Amino acid sequence: MGQQQEGVLSAVERTDGYTEESIRVLEGLEAVRRRPAMYIGDVGERGLHHLIYEVVDNSIDEALAGFCRNITVTLHADGGCSVEDDGRGIPVGTHPEKGISTLELVMCTLHAGGKFDKVAYKVSGGLHGVGVSCVNALSEFMRVQVWRDGAIWQQEYSRGVPLTPVQRLGETERTGTLVYFRPDPTIFKTTTFRYERVADRLRELAFLNPDITIRLRDEREGMEEVFHYVGGLRDFVRYLDEGETPLTPVILLSGRLPSESGSDVYVDIALEYNTGYEERVLSYANNINTAEGGTHLTGFRSGLTRTLNAYAQANNLAKVPLTGDDFREGLTAVIAVKIAEPQFEGQTKTKLGNSEVEGIVRSLVNEQLGRYLEENPSVARKIIEKALLAAEARIAARKSRELVRRKNALESASLPGKLADCASRNPDECELFLVEGDSAGGSAKQARDRRFQAVLPLKGKILNVQKARLVKILENDEINTIITAIGGGFDESFDASKARYGKIILMSDADVDGSHIRTLLLTLFFRYMRELIYEGRLYIAQPPLYKISHGKQDLYAYSDTERDAFLERLRAEGVRPDSITITRFKGLGEMNPEQLWETTMNPETRTLLQVTIENAAEATRIFDMLMGDKVEPRREFIERNALFVKHLDV
Repeated sequence: MGQQQEGVLSAVERTDGYTEESIRVLEGLEAVRRRPAMYIGDVGERGLHHLIYEVVDNSIDEALAGFCRNITVTLHADGGCSVEDDGRGIPVGTHPEKGISTLELVMCTLHAGGKFDKVAYKVSGGLHGVGVSCVNALSEFMRVQVWRDGAIWQQEYSRGVPLTPVQRLGETERTGTLVYFRPDPTIFKTTTFRYERVADRLRELAFLNPDITIRLRDEREGMEEVFHYVGGLRDFVRYLDEGETPLTPVILLSGRLPSESGSDVYVDIALEYNTGYEERVLSYANNINTAEGGTHLTGFRSGLTRTLNAYAQANNLAKVPLTGDDFREGLTAVIAVKIAEPQFEGQTKTKLGNSEVEGIVRSLVNEQLGRYLEENPSVARKIIEKALLAAEARIAARKSRELVRRKNALESASLPGKLADCASRNPDECELFLVEGDSAGGSAKQARDRRFQAVLPLKGKILNVQKARLVKILENDEINTIITAIGGGFDESFDASKARYGKIILMSDADVDGSHIRTLLLTLFFRYMRELIYEGRLYIAQPPLYKISHGKQDLYAYSDTERDAFLERLRAEGVRPDSITITRFKGLGEMNPEQLWETTMNPETRTLLQVTIENAAEATRIFDMLMGDKVEPRREFIERNALFVKHLDV
């Protein structure tokens, strides 16, 4: 038996090479470079910008500790980024256990930081001590300057390895840290920082920390913005509600309450009701956006429902039973808690898990909101009246939802008649084109590959779901057709795993009407089938604007710049201008099926823009602005951004 077992082991070793020598221990920051997505999410645009946020979070933690008032982020012309603060400065002396400079230890070692014992930092966002060292590991070059102990100190690194010792450069009376880094192009798919993306996060941090001033400079474009909001969360709520008509003033709730662990929990809440129908609630723990919510959000919602229900019943205002959903229609709120020992789900920190926080937030809402309602009966009545209207709409919408579910339950038997479905039943390979107009829909049906491409023509512009109650949305024929074709349900019942297509592709004309139709469809998906966007399954087709013909050769240009480049190339080749024909496509219907396939539908040659959501707060605000009732903010946004739109990244 022993000999037989030994023989089996030898065979395994020979075939797969899995021996004691196969087990490696990754030294230093090598693990970060081998598996960067484990630490920063991905190596695309999102992960690239996460590098900036990690460094900025260290400066914010200095602000939370009371030692930093100014932060400056600069996007440099050479592709690098620097973050400067006026905090205490990273310690540079010899570490008592490791025997090297503490600066080098912090910059080159995972899980080395001052946020574990809660002495240097009572509250912080960066709990795992991997942030700045990860940035170092994923940068082709980094330089850190520290102003501390009356001196200027500096050390340089490349890909996590020190290039120089910690050097003393001179004397100074100031304190703080300056971190410059240049992302490693061998790691990231792109190393170009986007100004607006960085600005969104810095603006958010400035709202959450009204005592600090954050400057963003872009040397590439000569731009600079200053973010400083003395109103804090009050200003944040007004910013989020920019495109809406307020129904109430902003209500502020805040307090400092003891937790079971003995440390205090700081709670700040700002909320406002508007005349719209959407709920916008953002939650934060130690400045980190908890996109998946958690105990602080649960405590807020239960406290809000209990308090408003109690007021309605005590004042005989509840004509029908009211639910939490009714009280959240038209609500915009920001909940921010600061806690010494937050329990997050993983390094991405998307959900707060501290159980005691739920009760703390709930009791604060019960007490302070209850008192506010008693002192402001006119505001309280407006909130209850709005909730009653929401309840009536909820009951009607439930009946409409049941109709939609019954239709979807019939599966293929109830598929819309104008849907040209594909042969494949494997969602991973199937594509659905939502096409503007019957004419373009007809061309697309002829052009498509029937094996995996389905086409659904849309008649005109669909309903603006931003300005309609759910019951009206579900009664709209065109929206019902889209819901039935996709097959994943709608709103709360939507399940992306049941969707019949792996890609949903919006295909409209490259004109004003086409842009409007595209925006209406994006609003529909963002509001009621958002999971498709989170999973990266929603796309926008890019039909060409021009056909440039020369002899038997046809070139397709997707922008004015590309058209001019083609013409310049033809002239350089000696082609006479009078032998070149330029055709401007006014719509998809002007292309024959062969042209539509070649330019817009063929997976081998087409260009698709993937719709993504990186900043839910900013995406929500922009949709409200573009599709809401107020014209002026929409006009200002379009005038400011129309000339600079290169990528759609919602």
